[in-house]
Amino acid sequence: MRGCGTLLSLKTRRNPKTRLPQTLFRAFSPAPFLRNTMPAAVTTAAAAPAAAAQPFLETFPADAAAWLASLLPDIEWLRWLAVSLIAIVAILTVFGLTFAFLTVTERKLLGRFQNRYGPNRVRVFGVRMFGFFQPFADAVKALTKEDIVPSAADKVLHLLAPAATVAFALLGLAALPFGRELTALGGMDAALLYFFAAGAASELAIFMAGWSSGNKYSLIAAIRALAQLVSYELPLLLVAVPAAAVAGGLSLTGIVESQGGWLGGVLPQWNIFTPWGLAGALVFYIAALAECNRCPFDLPEGESEIIAGYLTEYSGFKYALFFMGEYFGMASLAGLGVTLFLGGWQAPCEFLQFVPSYLWFYLKLVAVILSFMWMRATLLRLRIDQLMRLAWKFLVPVALVNLAAAAIWQLTRDWASVARIVAWALAFAPVAATFFLLGKKLSAGNAPRVYRHI
Repeated sequence: MRGCGTLLSLKTRRNPKTRLPQTLFRAFSPAPFLRNTMPAAVTTAAAAPAAAAQPFLETFPADAAAWLASLLPDIEWLRWLAVSLIAIVAILTVFGLTFAFLTVTERKLLGRFQNRYGPNRVRVFGVRMFGFFQPFADAVKALTKEDIVPSAADKVLHLLAPAATVAFALLGLAALPFGRELTALGGMDAALLYFFAAGAASELAIFMAGWSSGNKYSLIAAIRALAQLVSYELPLLLVAVPAAAVAGGLSLTGIVESQGGWLGGVLPQWNIFTPWGLAGALVFYIAALAECNRCPFDLPEGESEIIAGYLTEYSGFKYALFFMGEYFGMASLAGLGVTLFLGGWQAPCEFLQFVPSYLWFYLKLVAVILSFMWMRATLLRLRIDQLMRLAWKFLVPVALVNLAAAAIWQLTRDWASVARIVAWALAFAPVAATFFLLGKKLSAGNAPRVYRHI
């Protein structure tokens, strides 16, 4: 499956009627040559499940799309285009509906956290459905609201910025391996590098939104948002390096396959259960919250100041596109975290492999996103100086030390039984020491706080 340039390249290569042109295939995915660059252990482990017959539900999405493509005339470039469009439509449909229902889910969860109901009044043909028709009402409202553009704004860039935000977020989603038989660009040798390149492009859209508004407050807010994104991209990159090094490549599919197997058939061999993976997952989670502008790092937007940062001069459907791009970006980062540390589409236990792999990926993805919502309801917003200090003086040093922890863990990978526990402690010790020493130094004079009732 590592050779997939589109959603269904594995199935189309098996069927001569839907064979893809080799030149186009290689242009979109150099991953057919991945087995020459990956460790033998990973290659052998990946070959076993590929050789076995897959359950019907596992291969159904790929088989269905291959059947649709086979209905077209026997023209290679036409079928390649059809398969590519099916992959695009599938990603847009699944994550579009996910975005719609996550918005109402977050509002209802926040309502429960704050001892209220949340949205529950929208009806369709008299059916209320616990308020889950709310996103469709919100979509109608956004489409019908007046689009107000300031006279001093750059009309073209003001229009392109929200569209670019959504487009760059979708580019990141396309790099994720959603299942054993479902991958758009995740089989690329450099899929991890591509993901971060696509994510960095979203900063351009943010600056476009602030600069094109013709508003100094929007421009300053955009610059502040860029400073936040750049600061937290570095720890994200640093904690992804050990996962790529252990897997032996930058292929996200290879990283998932390197986490296959179970200890005793119960304990999965996911990266989060290693010392460097546990520390890396924590740093990744904090940095992902900041990259998504989620609380407590939602400085670009301040409700108490009656301002929306670089979105101040946007209204109607353009504002909704920014909102959609934020959720798509949150889903892509959560999906990357699942891929790097939670085994991707791997089942948590051996006896649960009958569940389709893409369902496991989706359940893990939703669980991480729900935890983001939990953080929003729990934590208070930081100041800008606290946000920058946390990134440069805490997360970056911890992520750098985590590289050494990953090296120690790999050097001691042949240790067994009791020696393995000692190796775990040796690898985790430098990360834990750095965490506590830096935490104590940075919190000196600021914590703990003491509240007294008068």
